[in-house]
Amino acid sequence: MAVELKNLTKRSENYSQWYNELVVKADLAEQSAVRGCMVIKPYGYAIWEKMQHELDRMFKETGHQNAYFPLLIPKSFFGREAEHVKGFAKECAVVTHYRLREAEGGGIEVDPEAKLEEELIVRPTSETIIWNTYKNWIKSYRDLPILCNQWANVMRWEMRTRLFLRTAEFLWQEGHTAHATEEEAVAEAQKMLNVYADFAENYMAVPVIKGVKSETERFAGAKDTYTIEAMMQDGKALQSGTSHFLGQNFAKCAHHDAL
Repeated sequence: MAVELKNLTKRSENYSQWYNELVVKADLAEQSAVRGCMVIKPYGYAIWEKMQHELDRMFKETGHQNAYFPLLIPKSFFGREAEHVKGFAKECAVVTHYRLREAEGGGIEVDPEAKLEEELIVRPTSETIIWNTYKNWIKSYRDLPILCNQWANVMRWEMRTRLFLRTAEFLWQEGHTAHATEEEAVAEAQKMLNVYADFAENYMAVPVIKGVKSETERFAGAKDTYTIEAMMQDGKALQSGTSHFLGQNFAKCAHHDAL
């Protein structure tokens, strides 16, 4: 028997509004004082912890190890891979100064004398900084494969935000692997997509369709993007997990910079 929540928009009338109201009334999250960012409340975060725990176990069963890379990425790193910077340029938050000072009329202001020599990007994703690190780790084929996962937050300056589905800052994981051959890399990308699908269907009870993104929808800088798509109850598809084959794009950029 379905239970109707009082003062909740009917799903059949306005699906989007129903979803937003439900998240708030279920005490999962709320809007914050920062534009486009949310506060994940204890009940909502407890759900995230359970999801993270299960996924972390599944990743480690495939041989991945957890690591952590910097939140701030030098702007020059984004200029090395043309398609990547093109894909994320409009979503980047940029740090330009490193100090505040007391303003003459009261309050505080950015100290104009504390401008960074090079601006830093709040990571929208970590390919550039990770591959700049991997070039120091990989000296020969004997150092391969590298299977690293990172649990982190990212920032993408979204124009239209929605709790959990798309916010300016959000929690996620990103696995980054290095392999000796293209065949191994593609196999790994497909393996991890199957992990996502297994988690979605058998842990979250959400059926998904696996496939490959079109050229216009694939990850910026990737050669192929594999995806799982879930069908929402308003008939629209929701991207629910992606795994990318990057080829040598980011590896070549990092290696060229090291020469």
